[in-house]
Formats: sequence, structure tokens, C-alpha cells
Amino acid sequence: MSDKVLTVEFVTPEKRVWSGKATMVSARTLEGDLGILPDHTPLLGVLVDGKVTIKTETGATEEFTVSGGFLSVANNRVSVLGESAVQ
Repeated sequence: MSDKVLTVEFVTPEKRVWSGKATMVSARTLEGDLGILPDHTPLLGVLVDGKVTIKTETGATEEFTVSGGFLSVANNRVSVLGESAVQ
């Protein structure tokens, strides 16, 4: 497995939900379920209501319920912009 990691920022209009390094992010978009690993191709997706799961570089799993929003991936950076989110 690659030793590269993703830099993740997960925010809503009210707060920063989660920020840090991760080995994987998964989310559901209008096009379907996505699994994002280091070196993923750049993309912009529209989130649907569902789960966003972040596997941290320490191996812990953070799971959030999100209500809509957007997801952007480029250069091992993942930005999740949720309308609302709860852990």
C-alpha cells in the first residue's frame, strides 16, 4: 500500500466537522458511491443524503451523516462541503 495520505477538510456552513490526514474517504454522490484513495483522479461531485466515512491515517474510522453538499478531490486533497452533518 502507498504511504501517501489524503488531506481532508469537512465543513458545513456552521462549523468545521473534521480536518486531518486520512487513507480513505467514502461518500455517496448523485453518480453513486465513491471510494477515494491517495492519487485519485480529480473530481467534483454532488453529495446526496447519506454517510461520509473517513479512515484516518491512524486506522480509526470517523463516520458522519450528511445532508447534501459537494465533494471535491484534487492533488490528494479532499474537500467535503456539507449542508449539514452529524457524527
